[in-house]
Amino acid sequence: MKMSSKAGILFLIILILVPAVAAEDALDWYTKGQNAAISGDYSDALTYYNNALSLDPSYALALTGKAVALNALGQYSAALNAANQALTIQTSTDAQNAQAYSLFELGRYNDSIAAYVNLTATVTNHADAYCNLAYSYVQTGNTDAALKAYAQCTNLDPNNADTWNQVGLVYMSRDDYTDALDAFNHATQITTTNAEVWNNKGTALAAMGRYQDALGCFNTALALSPAYTDAINNRQSVLGKGQVTQITGSPTPTIAPWILGGVTTATPVTTSTAAVAQNITVAESLPPGTIAVAATETPVPTKTTYTPLSPLCVLVALAVSGILLSGVKRPKN
Repeated sequence: MKMSSKAGILFLIILILVPAVAAEDALDWYTKGQNAAISGDYSDALTYYNNALSLDPSYALALTGKAVALNALGQYSAALNAANQALTIQTSTDAQNAQAYSLFELGRYNDSIAAYVNLTATVTNHADAYCNLAYSYVQTGNTDAALKAYAQCTNLDPNNADTWNQVGLVYMSRDDYTDALDAFNHATQITTTNAEVWNNKGTALAAMGRYQDALGCFNTALALSPAYTDAINNRQSVLGKGQVTQITGSPTPTIAPWILGGVTTATPVTTSTAAVAQNITVAESLPPGTIAVAATETPVPTKTTYTPLSPLCVLVALAVSGILLSGVKRPKN
């Protein structure tokens, strides 16, 4: 046998003796998905979660992470489907939050109310969940329940000017101008650069007959936003001592983001509406909110696993190597 042939056989034997690298398992892909989601790379996270699910279709955490990533990408129907699948396998607050947020964004307010009521029965420190619940109540005409939910939200996150603005608008819709003014005052104490809040505060003051104070608010709004049509019209009405009726907008949602690192009943966690990352432990949602993915299973560094070798294969390989090597002639001196 020529040396080149023997060398080739020995090379093959060495390959047999070297353990084969196994493909990454579902946990590896899930961990990659978590890391990508934490970094805000939701497209990559979605790919990794799908890879995990291709290996283990019943991986509830990967389904939850997928729901959160889809919410962050604005694919709410697909996110709802993933969250529902996760909940049929394992009940978790992360999946519940992803489900509620999907329903909320889809405008299915009665369903989102049921989902958020279910969620807040367990998770009582999630300000955005209460805010979204409140907005859902507003959309169904239940302002009493909305104000109760907003009270929970502002107790947990008292420094969110947008939430106080929404509270004020709910009171305005009930012709409760005193409480509306109180809410708008909270908002202007938190921020002085929001033209909409100043305009709305002015409408409350005007409705109470305090035209001079209202005029000051409208002037402030116009100083911040000179082309603000509602403030321009309201200012004209006040100058003529007419009733101001042009309130800017209606209560708008405070998007419910998933908090990176999870939501626990021990440590209140709040997220500003201005926070970016959208709507998750990551699975609890980008402008205008923040999303993250739930990790009840702690991510571990990506690992490489090896397939075990049969002792018989090793012995046979060594024996063949010995025979081949014994047949190699030593060079003469």
